[in-house]
Amino acid sequence: MAGKGFSHVLGLSGLLAFVMLGHPIWTARGEVRAGGNAEGARQGVLAGYLLIANERVPETFDAGFSMYVAAWPLLKAYPGPRFQSGLPGTWMFAKWDDPPPFKLYSCIEGGLGWWRDTRFATETPKFIMGGVAPNFYQWANGPGAGKGRDWSRPLGKYGVAQLSPWVLWPPDGLNLKQGTCGELFGYGYLPLPLTKKKAMTAGKKVTTGDQCWTLFLNTANFKGPVAFFLPFFWSELAAKDPRLEGLLLDSRGSNPNRALQMETQYIPAVLGIGSDGVTYARITPTCFPCNANGESVLVHRVTSYSRKALWDAVKAWFEGGPPASGRIDEQGAVLHKFPGHGGATWSIYPEGAAQEERFNLAWTEFAKPTAFDDYTFGYRWNFEVAGKDGSGSCALVTLPEYYRLVKKSNKSLQWMPIRVDEVPAETGLTAVRFHRYVRQSPQPYVTPEDPDSCWKKPGPVAGPFQVELGDGSVVTYYWYRFADQPALLNADLTDEEREALQARVELLHRHWKKDRDFLPPPTVGKLAELDPALLVTPPPGLEVGYVPIVTRQSAKE
Repeated sequence: MAGKGFSHVLGLSGLLAFVMLGHPIWTARGEVRAGGNAEGARQGVLAGYLLIANERVPETFDAGFSMYVAAWPLLKAYPGPRFQSGLPGTWMFAKWDDPPPFKLYSCIEGGLGWWRDTRFATETPKFIMGGVAPNFYQWANGPGAGKGRDWSRPLGKYGVAQLSPWVLWPPDGLNLKQGTCGELFGYGYLPLPLTKKKAMTAGKKVTTGDQCWTLFLNTANFKGPVAFFLPFFWSELAAKDPRLEGLLLDSRGSNPNRALQMETQYIPAVLGIGSDGVTYARITPTCFPCNANGESVLVHRVTSYSRKALWDAVKAWFEGGPPASGRIDEQGAVLHKFPGHGGATWSIYPEGAAQEERFNLAWTEFAKPTAFDDYTFGYRWNFEVAGKDGSGSCALVTLPEYYRLVKKSNKSLQWMPIRVDEVPAETGLTAVRFHRYVRQSPQPYVTPEDPDSCWKKPGPVAGPFQVELGDGSVVTYYWYRFADQPALLNADLTDEEREALQARVELLHRHWKKDRDFLPPPTVGKLAELDPALLVTPPPGLEVGYVPIVTRQSAKE
């Protein structure tokens, strides 16, 4: 994700999916077994950050953010479950007057990307919500998705409530339409006053705030709120550690001045040494979107909000005032300008290399960070070094594939791009073949089936229903009354509090429809689409106050 805190996702597992001239070099541990003409090449990693500078705004804009991010196939061929990278994204932390005098990491990160625990991955990215409770105690990636898949230890799997009656949320991540290639995916988080402040949390005299940080989307086929973090997701640990009370996103505003980065943890690479003693490297074909002008537009309209943008109108509505339209009041919005520069720490190194053995790509040899206007950032490319593939709706820039490790004038080492005819044959690099990973049948995501569980009591009112997604998986879902969905039954709410929440959500369902803008629209580019199979229509009689909940995701039989 972006800087999506990928470090907290499930650990290294799976296969490295490339082969050398018919000689497999991937195993359960991803170990290299060189063979044939690829003798001498060894497995490596391309990883690091692309840093995007954006200007600061006043601290009063502390009620969330939105932005548009290009969605595209970063790799030409999905290489297997070790691949982990975000597309550009951000970390939204609570705003503090002074940092707490103890370790405290907690934020909303997530975004578009690929993760090691993605079971139904393709070249097309997916979206996760990426809420991190204090110091990774738990995390929540969407309704029914959290830290691990052990339902006896939910650890965030009940941290997000489904809000939209029109969008399914698979536990593997929110799918984009297959083949998405450079279109802009609009998303953001704003707080809604759906619940009330509580003086007691999990039976302890610890306050839980009233902020329900809600994910809003702006895509070509869906617009509006989808799901929200329950305040208890943030405050649950405060009931055990009162030092956390009042410091988390259930009660604090957001820091409007966020880092904007693209975090990559693993792209396949191989290294080899020539007879001259020089080290060479090759990366799997890695791509960026490319418009008709040969430019990559990556991020657009990064915006921060004050309470005037949405909170004030919704709060007045819930207290008896006129209905709030849901459309952002742009008088409560401020745009972050792009100065047009940024850094890159993408580096190539052997598996397990120490930090001092990790050397950066000479990124500016082929990519120039650029502000195309005050509010649009991307890259201009040196096409004498980078390549352009395709045309029309899916034109891509392919990064240089081969590199030589050289000393710069200040005697530090750097990977300089080179042509294939400059690579010594004895390195074995040109004999490497990168192939698309052939997925076996992944383990299904299955929610609790115990008849006494919160999934069954009071349980759904309609279903089961099934749809096949573009990633080849099949999801099973049911319709639940909003307040009876499992997340709400695990949100430290009384029956009376859940019913009050139900009444507020029914107002939203009646007045906020999916075919109009909520977030300010983009001024450049074309909007991406969600996987059309995720868009559903409530059954007759369930149009207001009911939501679809995915209970299973499995491979198509």
